[in-house]
Amino acid sequence: MTSLNSTDAPVLSRGADYERVASRFRPIFERIAEGAVARERARTLPHEPIAWLKQAGFGAVRIPVAYGGDGLSLPQLVQLLIELGEADSALPQALRGHFAFVEDRLNAPDDANRKKWFTRFAAGELFGNAWTEINDVAIGDVITRVSHDGSRWVLNGKKFYTTGSIFADWIDVYARRDPDGTDVIAAVRTNQPGVTTTDDWDGFGQRTTGSGTTVFEAAHIDEENIIDFSTRFRYQTAFYQLVLLATMTGAGRAALRDISREVRERRRVYSHGNASSVSEDVQVQQVVGQVAARVFAAEATAVQAAQASQRAYEARFGGDEQDERDANIAAELDSARGQIAVAALVLQATTELFNALGASGTSESRSLDRHWRNVRTVASHNPIIYKERIVGAWEINRAEPPYVWQIGNGKTS
Repeated sequence: MTSLNSTDAPVLSRGADYERVASRFRPIFERIAEGAVARERARTLPHEPIAWLKQAGFGAVRIPVAYGGDGLSLPQLVQLLIELGEADSALPQALRGHFAFVEDRLNAPDDANRKKWFTRFAAGELFGNAWTEINDVAIGDVITRVSHDGSRWVLNGKKFYTTGSIFADWIDVYARRDPDGTDVIAAVRTNQPGVTTTDDWDGFGQRTTGSGTTVFEAAHIDEENIIDFSTRFRYQTAFYQLVLLATMTGAGRAALRDISREVRERRRVYSHGNASSVSEDVQVQQVVGQVAARVFAAEATAVQAAQASQRAYEARFGGDEQDERDANIAAELDSARGQIAVAALVLQATTELFNALGASGTSESRSLDRHWRNVRTVASHNPIIYKERIVGAWEINRAEPPYVWQIGNGKTS
């Protein structure tokens, strides 16, 4: 029996039997995939699919087995999110904030509060995300505030891109605490007065991620759920990007699945084609082969990119500061390299698929364009041009990458 005493070596999630874990969720993924096109066309939020995943314990797959989870490693989590993304690419992104908060608690000291969170995750409780300020805010400033209201702590502010919060039990909120001005993470319950989430995301892709606005009006926070941001796990930016790599790759796998089916079932051919059936046309086969190769490369890249973050997670408990620093640098750089490569590969794949079908492939009833739109939207997060520069600066000058960045209004001249 595994001992859970705090004096023992930390219980870490180093990996599990992936097929055993994945096989538990694959029937759910199939059900999710069946309704994906209908949800896309009607812009119906996936409340029911999220509930299926929640009930099955999907949110606890990174939690150590000793605490009721599955103990997956980060590469295994990425692989599982790719499978989920193939079913519906909105869902890995909708759960991005949840898995980030889980990762932070995995990196937290082994105390009673950490175990309390593990118990909540194992029970199915999910997190959303609320970091980006929506108001007229200068870069580096934080308008959302945690402050005392009599004998209790409350949260006031307004956030955009609050992905997944509309489905969640809790929200991971980036805020500033008064009166000391410390940046904090506030874990806020959603089922209370003063928390309002609106599905007002208007992007042309990833329409059902629940990435809208959340307003906090004197929302209560327990003091134990106000966490100093300086303690946040170091490879957080890399981790957020890994989820997006999985999301894009999952969309690529869905595109390959759909184009293969469309070609296999298509009966109409061109007089100047190469065969009496599209499935036997060697040029069409070539197109599908190119799509398959790009998706294969994207998947291999995404899973490999997660290896460095797993090393950073384990190094957190290794007692060697230099090793941990090196691991975090590698995590950030590998996630950036992965972002650059995967975005290019899957965008190309989701564009080229139309060369195998012609104009009929653009039919709205098929919704094949959703794959490109979804990938293009995800690829617009964390601008690739800056990640390319960061990687280049490392390769040339060994310039350490930034671990945290913000967005806001720049200075006016």
